Amino acid sequence: MSKLFLIAGPCVVENEKTPFEIGRKVKGICDELGIDYIFKASFKKANRTKLNSFTGIEKEEAMAIIQAVGKELGVPTITDVHESYEPAIAAKYVDYLQIPAFLCRQTDLLLAAGETGKGVNIKKGQFMSPEAMKFSLEKVLSTGNKNVWLCERGFSFGYEGLVVDATAIARLKKHGVPVVMDCTHSVQQPNKADGVTGGNPEMIETMALSAIATGADGLFIETHPDPANALSDGQTMLPIEKLEGILRKVMKVRKALEG
Repeated sequence: MSKLFLIAGPCVVENEKTPFEIGRKVKGICDELGIDYIFKASFKKANRTKLNSFTGIEKEEAMAIIQAVGKELGVPTITDVHESYEPAIAAKYVDYLQIPAFLCRQTDLLLAAGETGKGVNIKKGQFMSPEAMKFSLEKVLSTGNKNVWLCERGFSFGYEGLVVDATAIARLKKHGVPVVMDCTHSVQQPNKADGVTGGNPEMIETMALSAIATGADGLFIETHPDPANALSDGQTMLPIEKLEGILRKVMKVRKALEG
């Protein structure tokens, strides 16, 4: 069994200090547990519900902060891209590009990400079957870029819910690329009437353990030292003090599977 990797960090770059604080803490945990760490932060949030929701600081300043965290910690970095012109810019700063679930069918975006030569993590849309992700994958592979992951994050259930199919990881793995479980956005409660996305971060541990048991190669967990005061997705991010306990259980499950 290959080494587990963790994509983790804040939802978005809020300021210069917080990404370093989170990155240092997560790196220490991963080093102790033998997990490969990839620092994640969005340089901008393009899919906020309300017009006045926080979307981020200046774009290139945010990307420079992500790059600096990676250099200080000696770890790869990843950020979201939303429009077809962004991959070429973001690729100057990060090692991996992430395609948001809402955009997983956007051909120009997928091709632009693939053409950078950077690793690409494609999140499965809430409206997509695991089998249909074949076509998103093929778009990136057509550029000659073979460093592609698929990421599970649940299925839409009614207007304000998501459910996770226990068979999804195994079905995605049939595409022959590494599969990541987004433990954070799979516990979201979107489309709230007040315009603020809700969530149930207490279930992140359940998502992580079930994903590892069904063969996930990596986990995606957004975490923050003070989620209640975070500027984006505070109701879904994991309090950082809970991360180590979850990852210790995850590694026990992996060890049992290896045995």
